[in-house]
Amino acid sequence: MDPQKPLKKDDWAVVLDFLSHGHHGMERSMPMAQIIGENYFSLLEVIIREDAPLRIGDRVYIGDDKRDKVKYIQGRIEPKDLTVAAKEELPIVVKEIVDKKPQMFVDFFNRSGPVSTRLHQLELLPGIGKKHLWAILEARKDKPFESFVDLKKRVPLLPDPEKAIIKRILDEMEDKDKYRIFVPRFEKARR
Repeated sequence: MDPQKPLKKDDWAVVLDFLSHGHHGMERSMPMAQIIGENYFSLLEVIIREDAPLRIGDRVYIGDDKRDKVKYIQGRIEPKDLTVAAKEELPIVVKEIVDKKPQMFVDFFNRSGPVSTRLHQLELLPGIGKKHLWAILEARKDKPFESFVDLKKRVPLLPDPEKAIIKRILDEMEDKDKYRIFVPRFEKARR
């Protein structure tokens, strides 16, 4: 790990699945949850305090200060290690996170730049090719986009930008592309 680079850690997460007795691979039975971080989309397994049962969709604090529900973070996991319920919940929760912070993702359309001489960050989004890229770049010269609605209104025939962002986040979590925009590349998860 590079000591110059700040560690990207989530302070808050959303519960994808709660297992009151843990899963079969655990040495001893204890309440456990699979969660996703709200800023960096980190997938984690956490051990929950006995007196703090959770529900799917609950928001929990996982930062460095005192945690009220999370006893400790067991470790990072891969999407393939999620329970069936967590896998089903994942796209829904990612959409909710994008919906809660739309300006952060709209700003991506305003500030994105080239990845290389032949590739632009916008082209990494599903459904955005050269024609859409140039239309977005021209439209943002006039003034920055204010919302997803503004973006769709000013760039004709653009596929739904919010859905493209969500799909890209899910693809990055699955490590389907060498380039990353929204999900930092973490060290490989345990297991």
